[in-house]
Amino acid sequence: MIQLTNRQARQFLLLKHGLLGKYKFSGKQGILDFARQVNCIQYDPIDVCGKNAELVLQSRIKGFTKGMLYELLYEDRSLVDYPDKNLAIIPVEDWPYFERYRQAARQHAERYPEMEVLTEQARAHIQKHGALSSNDLKLDGDFSWQSAIHWSGGNNSSRSVLEQMYSTGELIIHHKKGTRKYYDIAKKYIQPNLLNASEPLEDELEHHKWRVLRRISSVGLLWNRASDAWLNIWGLKAAQRNEVFHQLLQESSIVAVAVEQMKDTLYCLAEDLPLIEAVLQNQEQKLRCELIAPLDNFIWDRKLIKELFDFDYTWEIYTPAIKRKFGYYVLPLLYGEGFIGRAEIIADRKTGTLIVKNIWYENDVKQTTRLQTALNSCLQRFALFNGCETITTESKN
Repeated sequence: MIQLTNRQARQFLLLKHGLLGKYKFSGKQGILDFARQVNCIQYDPIDVCGKNAELVLQSRIKGFTKGMLYELLYEDRSLVDYPDKNLAIIPVEDWPYFERYRQAARQHAERYPEMEVLTEQARAHIQKHGALSSNDLKLDGDFSWQSAIHWSGGNNSSRSVLEQMYSTGELIIHHKKGTRKYYDIAKKYIQPNLLNASEPLEDELEHHKWRVLRRISSVGLLWNRASDAWLNIWGLKAAQRNEVFHQLLQESSIVAVAVEQMKDTLYCLAEDLPLIEAVLQNQEQKLRCELIAPLDNFIWDRKLIKELFDFDYTWEIYTPAIKRKFGYYVLPLLYGEGFIGRAEIIADRKTGTLIVKNIWYENDVKQTTRLQTALNSCLQRFALFNGCETITTESKN
C-alpha cells in the first residue's frame, strides 16, 4: 500500500487532472486526450457562463474554445453524446461497451406498442429530410413515455419517439442549438465496426470492472464506498463493488493508497504510479487559478473533496432561492493546491460583459497580490472563453 500525506494526495489529483503546474492539455488534441483519460464528461444544458462540459475543459485545455468541442462532437465525430454518468460525452470508441444499455432500451420499447408506427414515421421523415429536432416532427399519439437509460420522459410524442430511438442507438445527436437536440441516423456517422459491434464484455462482473476502472480514472483517486462517482452503473451494489475492487487489486489494475488521517483507503490506477512517484519527489509546481465546473469529474465525490481539501461544495441550482447559502450557479475557485472560495459569474453575451456577481473566499485565505494577479488572469481567460470583452465586479466577500 502506498502512503501519502494529505498534501501529496491533493497534488496527485490536481496533476492528474492537469489543474496544477503548466497546462498538460492543449487544443483539440488536448480535449481528446483528456476525454480519453476521464472517459466521460458530464453534460448539462444550463448555460450561465458556459455549459458544464465546456467549463470542465476550459479549466484544463490551453487555448480551449467552445468551437473545438463542437467540432470533435459534430464534425470529426471523435466524441459522442451518450448516457454514461448521467448525460455525458464519451469517446466514440467506447460505443460498443454500452450495447447492453441500448439492448435494454430496445426491450423497453415493448412496453409502448403505440410507438411502433410513430417510430416508422420518424425514421422515414429523417431519411427524407435529414437531421431534425422534436419541433420539426409532428407525431400524433397519446401516451406517457419514460426512458430506460436516463431520466428523459413525458407526454410529448415527437420528443419521446426521438429520445427512444436515440436510447436504442438508431439515432445519435447530430448537433445542438442551445439546449435543443437535433437527431440523425447513427450509421451515417459512426463507423460500422463500432456501431455494429457486439457487447465486448457480456459477463456482468467484467463489465462492472471496466466501468469502475473508468470511474477511478475519471476522478483520479476513489474509495470503495457509496459515491456519486458510481452513478448509472447498473447493478453495482455494495457486494458487487466489493468483488470488483477485490479482483482489480488481484489483477494489479489498481493500487491501494493510504492518506494520513483518512479512515478509508483510496485507490488509483496502476498506470498512474509514475505520477505518484513524481509527487513523492516534491517538485515545485506553477500555481494556477481556475474556475471549476459544478459537475466536474474532479469533484464528483463531494465527501472526498471535503476530506482531502476541507472544501464543502454544494451545487445550489436546485435549492430554493430562500435556502441558498451562496447562489444559483456558483463555481468552485481553485488556486494552486487548494480551493480558495467560490464565485458567481454571469456571461452577459448581449453586452459582451462578464459579470462577477460575487466571490466568497474561504475563511483562512489571505488575499495576497500574487493571488489577485492569478485571479485576474483567470477571469480574463474566462471572459475570453465566454466571448466577453469586458469584466465587471459587483462585490467580494
